[in-house]
Amino acid sequence: MGCCFSKRQNGKDSQRRGGERSKQYSWDQRGKIDLKNYMFSGLKNETVGRLPGKVAGQQFIIQDCENCNVYIFDHSATITVDDCINCIIFLGPVKGSVFFRNCTDCRSALACQQFRVRDCRKMEFFLFCATQPIIESSTNIKFACFQWYYPELALQFKEAGLNVFNNNWSNIHDFTPVPGELNWGILPENAVICHRVPPPTTKEFKTVHISTEATKSIVPVTHGHRRKCSDESCLVVLFASDYTTANARRLVDELVKEGFLLIQTREMPMKPEDARRVFRGRAPEFIRYLNKGPVIALEFNGGGIVEACRILVNEIFKRIKTYISENQDAASKDIENFYNFADIQMRM
Repeated sequence: MGCCFSKRQNGKDSQRRGGERSKQYSWDQRGKIDLKNYMFSGLKNETVGRLPGKVAGQQFIIQDCENCNVYIFDHSATITVDDCINCIIFLGPVKGSVFFRNCTDCRSALACQQFRVRDCRKMEFFLFCATQPIIESSTNIKFACFQWYYPELALQFKEAGLNVFNNNWSNIHDFTPVPGELNWGILPENAVICHRVPPPTTKEFKTVHISTEATKSIVPVTHGHRRKCSDESCLVVLFASDYTTANARRLVDELVKEGFLLIQTREMPMKPEDARRVFRGRAPEFIRYLNKGPVIALEFNGGGIVEACRILVNEIFKRIKTYISENQDAASKDIENFYNFADIQMRM
């Protein structure tokens, strides 16, 4: 009986194979990836790159390049940069990590979720990083805020899962500190990105309409952990509405134009208990707005900034629900409370 059953089954299988198409799976239909399209290796004195849409979320490798200009104008999964010397490197948004290893005298502008440098020296980074950047066994590493624009970049940030308001570029952790020395530092504010990481001029990249002006940058250009110019700061929190992002960008533009500094920014959801901790006695005024979406918080600095924020919000943003520090003394507590809450949320 067993043999007869086997024959019937085999016969049916034969008929099925002969008269029907076998089932197709998505991974069978997926085209093979040519790794050469996602790698630059062993180049010297060349300008190379990838245009928007050519990487499309794949991982990328840059290695053993010397005196090269490398531009990746697309989002990717992860990128490693190994054993490169005297190179200029631009990396569009990276969903995962960017890892520089054994590199010397390179300058780079990049945006990523995680950033790490190991066994490198004399490097400059104009950085967006959603988490705390890490250096290890490296010396003379300099940082500044990412500052770049081209039309496809905003969508690439979204596809990489990066929020332009959550940038930790100056919050560096050194795994291998040396007593009495500092392996890293922050570039001065007058460090011009287009002089250090110049956009490409070759014909291949003329279709990418690039700007390195701070006012056009996709990422708000923040002062970070540089020394503040004044003892007076102010916290402004914008609650979710149809145009929260646009309103935040306009508020930044107006205040920076008046000479104030944008120190740091955050965008994240808040719960009622978070509001009570941050806004204290005024929390009931804002709790009902929290379920509309995340808030955007902006820290500004400069003499007279509290009054300037109040005047500007009353003149231009009076229909938008905002929290503004009441005075200089309250601002210090506001900023400490909000960013302590924000740091806890980022680690969760």
